[in-house]
Amino acid sequence: MIYRQLGATGETISVVGFGGILCTGTTPAESAAIVGEAIDAGVTYFDVAPTYGDAEEKLGPALEPYRDKVFLACKTTRRDRDGAALELRQSLGRLKTDHFDLYQLHSMTTQEDIDQTFGPGGAAEELIEARRLGLVRHLGFSAHTEEAALACLERFEFDSVLFPTNYLIATQGNFGPRVFEAVRRRGIGFLALKALGLGLWLEGEQRGWSKCWYQPTDQADLASISLRWTLNQGVHGAPTPGHPELFRLAVAAVADGEAPMPSEEELAYLTTSLGERKPIFSV
Repeated sequence: MIYRQLGATGETISVVGFGGILCTGTTPAESAAIVGEAIDAGVTYFDVAPTYGDAEEKLGPALEPYRDKVFLACKTTRRDRDGAALELRQSLGRLKTDHFDLYQLHSMTTQEDIDQTFGPGGAAEELIEARRLGLVRHLGFSAHTEEAALACLERFEFDSVLFPTNYLIATQGNFGPRVFEAVRRRGIGFLALKALGLGLWLEGEQRGWSKCWYQPTDQADLASISLRWTLNQGVHGAPTPGHPELFRLAVAAVADGEAPMPSEEELAYLTTSLGERKPIFSV
């Protein structure tokens, strides 16, 4: 495993993150097994959200024996202070912990999201208060548009950003360069969504991965190329898609403790693999 410091937080995390959706729809025994496998592989970064079905209820008991050894991130979709306060405390209870190492505004998307969150009585007030009370240690957000991400960065001094980042999004979709630059300039934590994303499903295509709304890079060589490129963009960590097989591909890609930049030949191969698909995000 590879470990990196998360921006200026002083926290060190594994570059491969455990996406909590891995536990969605599993039995307690299955959740305990995949969490134990992650711990054995050196994974210390765990990320979950209330919107991931029953993931919090399943991850909490499975992670409880290791809680003091991991960096646990959670999120809220609520934009109002009272709603965020309620959701935060529900998540703490389900995950059997007294604090989150990182708490994030989840999927900031519209101008309305921005205005409500950072306005009077908005969720930002609750996040600041929760940090003061020690319920959360660091604050971040996730976004799926450049405009929303940049607006959040202008409105508050966040500790981290969780944003879609992979080679095909960047080169075929021209998506994200302004956010990458803004994050680097601020020196804050950079967490990558969709590092193992290939492209959108084709019309009529059988969707083999039920927890992915996109086609992931589900071949070992493609997964390695995609993840290694992302990890060479100043990224500190990348939570994986919600299937154990995909999680294991990511772990295997960095198992030797190295993540060299892919060669031009490898990147050309990755581009060819996109075929007629469209990248997951584009401008």
